[in-house]
Amino acid sequence: MKLFRRGMPTQPPNHTAAYGDPRPDVAVLDPALQELTGEWIIDPAHSRIGFSVRHAMVTTVRGSFTEYQSRLFFDGREPSRSRAEVVISTASVDTGVGQRDAHLVGRDFFDADNYPQMRFVSTQVQPISSDTYRMAGNLTIKDVTRPVVLEMTYIGHVLDPFGYQRAGFDGTTTIDRSDWGLTYNSKLAEGGSMVSEKVRLQFDIAAIRNAPPN
Repeated sequence: MKLFRRGMPTQPPNHTAAYGDPRPDVAVLDPALQELTGEWIIDPAHSRIGFSVRHAMVTTVRGSFTEYQSRLFFDGREPSRSRAEVVISTASVDTGVGQRDAHLVGRDFFDADNYPQMRFVSTQVQPISSDTYRMAGNLTIKDVTRPVVLEMTYIGHVLDPFGYQRAGFDGTTTIDRSDWGLTYNSKLAEGGSMVSEKVRLQFDIAAIRNAPPN
């Protein structure tokens, strides 16, 4: 079964299984969000899954992953039932410097030959306000799975000229890369490490509904 696809879908799947236990939401939700209930995918042409990390204690290196697949479900009536799954190709890391990218996909870091994918699977979504959410989930890198929490902001939604509904979200979290076995480092002569263990993950998401509205 092909769960993930990059092309424009033509038929929305039926969603029948409940996700999590319904709980009353504290936040006051926009009634218009109810119309967005359904299956979505990330539009890679208008999205970015990236990271930033302190380098040599004084500069920041930024990069992104250019290949990934997704499956999203948004429930505008009960946001706690919403869920997300994203699978990222580790070999697609791009920092704009070829030598650095080659080091990142090698055994010192992602070891992409042996661990070609990293994965995020949500476990809980909590509305915080009318446009902010807290999404907890499990992040797997190099076969190590640990919990993370994303702070998500809903930007808005539109109907594009082709009849597809689009919605925008921004999300961020900070992780300690050593928790996933990414422990390579070099010490600086002045003290401190060449690469910080703290990594900020950034999700600039443009999602597209699986079929245009009737």
